Amino acid sequence: MDDIMREKDFQGRPGGVNSSLKILDGGEAVSNDRLLESLLRNGFSPASAAEKLGVDAKTVERWISKGRTPFPKHRRALAALVHETENYLFPDAIDPERRTELAEAEVVKIFPHRSLIPAELWSRLLRDCAERIDILVLAGLFLAEEPAFARTVKDKVQQGLSARMLFGDPLADEAVKRSGEERLAVGTVPARIKNALALVEPLTGIEGVEIRFHGTTLYNSIFRFDDEMIVNMHVFGQPGAYAPAMHLRRLPTGDLFETYMSSFEHVWAVSDTADFSRIRA
Repeated sequence: MDDIMREKDFQGRPGGVNSSLKILDGGEAVSNDRLLESLLRNGFSPASAAEKLGVDAKTVERWISKGRTPFPKHRRALAALVHETENYLFPDAIDPERRTELAEAEVVKIFPHRSLIPAELWSRLLRDCAERIDILVLAGLFLAEEPAFARTVKDKVQQGLSARMLFGDPLADEAVKRSGEERLAVGTVPARIKNALALVEPLTGIEGVEIRFHGTTLYNSIFRFDDEMIVNMHVFGQPGAYAPAMHLRRLPTGDLFETYMSSFEHVWAVSDTADFSRIRA
């Protein structure tokens, strides 16, 4: 198992776990890779997980090796044990109609334009988060310009919060052409990115804060504060402030929140550590 744990994927999950892995008694091929690697990542074997859940070790092994679906109470307990959603661990356990209902339940509110999100909501999300902030934007200048933003992030990481921020590379083609796509003056988006970066640069070097540049097409801006999220859905021909936005709250059995976090992780994986000297050259 130690060899399995050495290799990590872009989400910090063991990369050596796949459908051909044979580690359980009898060398049986693993069917529920997600459950197995989640247990391993959190320091559990099938036996120790069974002890925690109050079930037989063979039961947990069947959930893994044979892909058996646990009863709802055990699915909830497993999800809590390994800090994952039920839907991630057991994607076939919930029928499509129920998934739709859960997705609707994760939506707290829809705003026709991001600019209509009350300032009080942004302040509360930033003030109340305690574990993690994940931000994916091109510029996000409206947030970087908030006087309390950088100061609050700095204070919170000193209390154990982790912050990951993805900004568009102002020199990348995607950032350059975005000005025209949003019907703005040439160079507007790269300039806005540079302004935002100047405001967040003091956060670099602080343990707990990671800032990267990305060159991807930004379909949505994502602002994750613990188990709440603002998603700004971009539309061709309009700046982000005029595009719709959703306020989401994560549910253990939902996957709408997780879909956007998966997108964040994919962009994070293909992005580079922010090099501020390069954009000033």
